[in-house]
Amino acid sequence: MQIVTVLLAAVAALVHVYIFVLESFRWTAPSTRRVFGMSAQAAETTRELAYNQGFYNLFLAVVTVAGLLLWAPVPAAGIALVLAGTGSMAAAALVLVTRDPAKARAAMVQGTAPALAVVSALLTLL
Repeated sequence: MQIVTVLLAAVAALVHVYIFVLESFRWTAPSTRRVFGMSAQAAETTRELAYNQGFYNLFLAVVTVAGLLLWAPVPAAGIALVLAGTGSMAAAALVLVTRDPAKARAAMVQGTAPALAVVSALLTLL
């Protein structure tokens, strides 16, 4: 089960690094605006907020990767960090979809791998 957790957590981290790039550096690009369903004016107005939010996504990815790197040498710390990172990612996806059900697809992209990683990680503890 540990290899499944590692793969799911790694995918979750990669997705969140991608989200970081979109939100922090490509927010006003037409392709990114299409992904998030934003007009040019709305993207420009929210640019600073998105920049900050992108870094939150990066930090969640960093916590998750740190946990993956620590899992073998310090298992308790590694699994705690993996659960903290992926659990926060899954919770953020849940917040997204409960705030706006129209964002269900985005929440699935953002939250499926992390949620499965949490379940898998918890099963490894049994």
